[in-house]
Amino acid sequence: MASINPGSSPLAVELEKNSQGSTKTTKLVLHDVILRVCLFATTLTSLVALVTSKQTEMIPVPFPPYGASVSAKFTDSPAFVYSSAALSVTCLYSIITTILSFLALVKRSATSTKLMSCVFLIDVLLLGILASATGAAGEVAYLGLKGNSNVGWQKICNVYDSYCRHVGFSVLISIFASIVLSSLIILYIITISRR
Repeated sequence: MASINPGSSPLAVELEKNSQGSTKTTKLVLHDVILRVCLFATTLTSLVALVTSKQTEMIPVPFPPYGASVSAKFTDSPAFVYSSAALSVTCLYSIITTILSFLALVKRSATSTKLMSCVFLIDVLLLGILASATGAAGEVAYLGLKGNSNVGWQKICNVYDSYCRHVGFSVLISIFASIVLSSLIILYIITISRR
């Protein structure tokens, strides 16, 4: 970075200040693009892991034919359906905002405060939806893993091990997606505070 000479013309001083501000803005937009790509990758990975969670097992029964084929899939639980819907919306939203951020980076234009405020509000809204969906799916996954002896709910992960691994991985990656979305919100706050 070049330093501003005290004897420089006012125009040169203003151009130097604008170039320094432009570099900071470019770095923040680059961080935004990287975080949005990470958000897309995490939500897509979590969504694929969740919707591919299906397993069929033979369960012994005391009457002929002494076994029944029972399958477990994500659509059996409303919490998993809610989680898949939240992940789908967040994934689609992340694609759109990644493209917008990338275009702002390529054109080296500062995005308007009004547009940034709308994106910020949607980020906050989606963080709430994604975090609640992750919590609901995590609770159902925990019940599948441990059961609840107080109400007589049996654990199922000892029978449906592959299904439970898919669901557990999906919940873990959803938590990471929530952290990425929180980082985007913090980045917005830093960007606005520097303006």
